[in-house]
Amino acid sequence: MKKFLSIVLAIVVVFSFAACKNNADLWSNATYTQDTVLGEGSKTVVVKVVVLENTVNFTINTDADTLGEALIAHKLVEGEDSEYGLYIKKVNGILADYDVDASYWAFTQNGEYMLTGVDSTEIAGGEAYELTYTK
Repeated sequence: MKKFLSIVLAIVVVFSFAACKNNADLWSNATYTQDTVLGEGSKTVVVKVVVLENTVNFTINTDADTLGEALIAHKLVEGEDSEYGLYIKKVNGILADYDVDASYWAFTQNGEYMLTGVDSTEIAGGEAYELTYTK
């Protein structure tokens, strides 16, 4: 029984270290690691990118009509077109791929999930949103 418990404990430790390494690796791909102001325009929107314990705020000045247009113009998001709109796979250079590890980018405002995607979320200026790496 002790040998079995030792093996189980060893496996748990190995997976714990592997998870920690993956978490640290996420931010190694980030384009920006500090709060950043981007663009010029008559509207200002703030997007908080949250990955684990780390956060970067983007203040985006734009004339775009939708948040998606503004994010794409500044190369802050990448993704695929789907029947529901833009399916975001990368934010700030950080990949979340549901097919690989069940991770995705949650799109929220004040902690509540948005009912629209970024490409159909209209901006007037003064809004704040969050894109959170979720697993």
